[in-house]
Amino acid sequence: MRIVIAIGGNALLQKGEPLEADILKYRCEKAAECIAPLAKKHNIVIVHGNGPQVGLLALQSASYKETAPYPFDVLDAESQGMIGYMLQQAFMNTGTSAVSLLTQVEIDGNDTAFESPSKPIGPFYSIDEKNHLEKTTSWQFIQRGEQFRRVVPSPKPKRIIELSAVNALIESGHLVIAAGGGGIPCVDIDGKLHGVEAVVDKDLSAACLALAIDADEFIILTDVDGVYEGWHTPNQQLITKLSIMDLQEHIFETGSMGPKVEAACQFTKASGKSSIIGHLDKLNAIIAGDSGTTITVSN
Repeated sequence: MRIVIAIGGNALLQKGEPLEADILKYRCEKAAECIAPLAKKHNIVIVHGNGPQVGLLALQSASYKETAPYPFDVLDAESQGMIGYMLQQAFMNTGTSAVSLLTQVEIDGNDTAFESPSKPIGPFYSIDEKNHLEKTTSWQFIQRGEQFRRVVPSPKPKRIIELSAVNALIESGHLVIAAGGGGIPCVDIDGKLHGVEAVVDKDLSAACLALAIDADEFIILTDVDGVYEGWHTPNQQLITKLSIMDLQEHIFETGSMGPKVEAACQFTKASGKSSIIGHLDKLNAIIAGDSGTTITVSN
């Protein structure tokens, strides 16, 4: 089978952990250990998030005042190379042949997402830190519990530009790491590609890629057990199975669980195949049907 697995940037660097390279490397190694046994039986394509990491790169770029900060398409490429390298090496150290592919994703330059930034990036800030940054930068923020994160535009992906290379690598027997961080956002102007200041949601790009390669399964791995009803309330409850119709009755956080559910529905509706959202550490249980939230076409 062809299986596309989307790994959240927060699963690779959990809340409260410092943005250290050693921690990211460790998380990549743990992810590879979880996924490598599956890769012995199936063709696996990995799409990883980059929210914490691309935010760090933006902070580092902005701190050097001798040059203008690098644009987000370049930072997206940097994060793809950084995380892709760590995952690729981690998989190779399990005996799995892996290739990380620098991947561009076409978006619509007129996407309304540019008017309403929603993609959280970088570290979490206290209210005092957020208030200070609002006075000294043009950043916008979203609240997560009692903390805040910077948000940037997150346009929807239209197509994976290096799709033929992804297919060729799959057919050659490699585990493929592609569209990292949602891919490098580009627009096509008169047949020429141009980078765009944005961070594409990795789950939506993963769904786009899963459909394009005719994947048999689509799994989104994050740092929670699945989709919860009443999330962040005393009565929160895990939903183990949902149909696309059921999901129309629920509202999920923009820039968090919302895009994951949207991506799962996009794949399931177009392919007729189920999608699963669950915890990275519980992949074996997810495959066995004992963990996560399964999204189906109908009940």
